[in-house]
Amino acid sequence: MRAVLFDLDGTLVDSAPDIHAGVNAILADEGVAPLPFATVRGFIGGGVPVLMSRVIAATGMDAALHAAMCARFVERYEHDPGGLTRPYDGVEAALDALSSLPLGLCTNKPEGPTRTLLAHLGWSARFSVIVGGDTLPVRKPDPAPLVEAVRRIGGGAVFVGDSEVDAATAVAAGVPLLLFTQGYRSAAVAQLPHHAAFDHWDAMPALVRAG
Repeated sequence: MRAVLFDLDGTLVDSAPDIHAGVNAILADEGVAPLPFATVRGFIGGGVPVLMSRVIAATGMDAALHAAMCARFVERYEHDPGGLTRPYDGVEAALDALSSLPLGLCTNKPEGPTRTLLAHLGWSARFSVIVGGDTLPVRKPDPAPLVEAVRRIGGGAVFVGDSEVDAATAVAAGVPLLLFTQGYRSAAVAQLPHHAAFDHWDAMPALVRAG
């Protein structure tokens, strides 16, 4: 029986509007001008510490604020996890179609906000394994989180992701990648190593079954 592991942001859900709102709320608290949506969307993928490092660099803020900004962002996300976040079209039907398989998450979003968002979406029971950005001392693209997720789910897994980070992680972990092409990647699809690619979730279950 094949298992399926998923990235979260940019793969299962479009969370960029919530992340953008959260970043700009923190900037407003600091008296800093907001960043454009496209800029913040381009910062997503490396987890909260990377996101905040990029925000600080883009705004010229004091790097000493990094830890406090990370903590405030995570706290905000846990209290308001999904006001603007939506599953991509076809995701819930695809998860239903794969519900007989072991399903899990390997995301750079911290575990707390991940579980809060899953509860908000009514997805808490869908995933038997969750490896978040703070589950281990390292995050994707280090292969360790995906290797750990594969171990927990019992092996034989395929990974579904959307970005350069996910492609690098899958290669390093030796796990086949199914690439969702409508997520947060910047590079061309052809530049990212992948087993197969899809641009709508209607096509995804067949790719899993095709092996």
